[in-house]
Amino acid sequence: MLVTHDREKLINAILFFAHNTCCLGKIKLFKLLYLLDFEHFRQTGRSVTGLDYQAWELGPVPLDVMEEWDQPEPDWAAVIDIEPERVFDYVRQTVVPRADFDDSHFTKRELRIMAELAARYRDTYSPTMIDVTHAENGAWAKVWRDGLGNFGAIPYELSLPEDEPSRQAILGIAEEREAIREAQRSARSDAL
Repeated sequence: MLVTHDREKLINAILFFAHNTCCLGKIKLFKLLYLLDFEHFRQTGRSVTGLDYQAWELGPVPLDVMEEWDQPEPDWAAVIDIEPERVFDYVRQTVVPRADFDDSHFTKRELRIMAELAARYRDTYSPTMIDVTHAENGAWAKVWRDGLGNFGAIPYELSLPEDEPSRQAILGIAEEREAIREAQRSARSDAL
C-alpha cells in the first residue's frame, strides 16, 4: 500500500521556507513550492507535496494552496499565520511560522532540495521569483504560451527535457505511482 504524507509535507515545506527565507509572501511561496515539486519530480518521478499547478499570468499557482490561502484548514492555521505587511504602496501577505519545522516525513533528497532553494532565494523578493519560474524551468512557459494556456494545468513531465537520458525511466516511475494511487482511490470508493 502506498502511504503518502502530502498534507504534512506541504505544511512543513511552508514552515521550512518561512523559517529559512525572508519576505515570504504568497507569490514567493508559490514559486518555492513549484521549484521544489518540479525539481524533485525531475529527479525522481514524483513531487514532494502532491500539489497540482496551473499557469497564471504571474507564473505557476498551486491550486490547493491558493484556495486555502484566505481560510486555512485547522491543521494549517494552527502552525502558520498569514499577516498583512505594508510594503510601499501595497500590502503583502507574509507567511509567519507559529511552529517548528518537522522533517520526519521528508527524504534526504527532499530536505536537500528545500535547503538549496532556501539558500538560493533567501533574500529574493517576489518580482525576481517571477522571472525565475518563467525562465528557469520552462514548464510554465510551455503551458502559458503568451496567455493561450491561461489557467492550464502544468504537467510535471514538462520538467524533464526531451533529451534527458533518464526521461523514460522517470516517466515510467511516475506512471506506476499514479496507477497505484488510482487503484487505492478506487478501492476506497468501492468500500464506501
